[in-house]
Amino acid sequence: MFADSHCHLNFPDLAAQLPEILARMRVNRVSQALCVSVNLTDWPGLMQMVDSQPGLWASVGVHPDYEDTPEPSVDELVALAAAPKVVAIGETGLDYFRLTGDLEWQRARFRRHIQAARQTRKPLIIHTRAAADDTLRLMQEEGASEAGGVMHCFTESQAVADAALAMNFYISFSGIVTFKSARDLQEVARTVPLDRLLIETDSPYLAPVPFRGKQNDPSKVIHVAEKIAELRGMTVADVARISSDNFFRLFNGIDRTHHV
Repeated sequence: MFADSHCHLNFPDLAAQLPEILARMRVNRVSQALCVSVNLTDWPGLMQMVDSQPGLWASVGVHPDYEDTPEPSVDELVALAAAPKVVAIGETGLDYFRLTGDLEWQRARFRRHIQAARQTRKPLIIHTRAAADDTLRLMQEEGASEAGGVMHCFTESQAVADAALAMNFYISFSGIVTFKSARDLQEVARTVPLDRLLIETDSPYLAPVPFRGKQNDPSKVIHVAEKIAELRGMTVADVARISSDNFFRLFNGIDRTHHV
């Protein structure tokens, strides 16, 4: 069985197809999926979706790309994280690729998410793009290692992976690892300790080969596992077992007996 550690099933294009996606997940033996929050405005709808489906779980947080959106306080994140199917804080982090100018508000938001994760003892889901140095610095300054978490959709260097691993974080690979151009990332995927390895789709984005450029969904996470198996000389069954065990260890609020 496979677990998709990061998807956005509540986004309109996927939500409209939910029964079909769940059916494809069952066919492809994807039993669990973590539906990741990007803002608080859409969070009630996300919770309604996961509450209605065994095998779907949620996080709570505000993505660093969302500039004009209600800003969460630490207390608000802590209160919302008490919902039974919320198993993580995020996605949070820094993104200097899409936004420019004075981004101190982004760093302040990231700090609040780390503080909420430490209070709730729930892991962080971290997004970083063109901001690795500041991301690692804030993680260190705010004690993110006490909460642990995952560097989601990892595309950074081996040095960044090593720094995150040293702070009790897992490394999650998306469909990008299947792209021919992702040679450096593939090298990281060969060396990440197996007990810190996760797989994800980040759907509806980043569909893996052979679906590149098409809409993604959690049923396609098997193709990420296949690539990692190829890179590491393992069986797909072993990658499925190891990454799923890691998923349940990190997101320890998940009941693994609940399947999609």
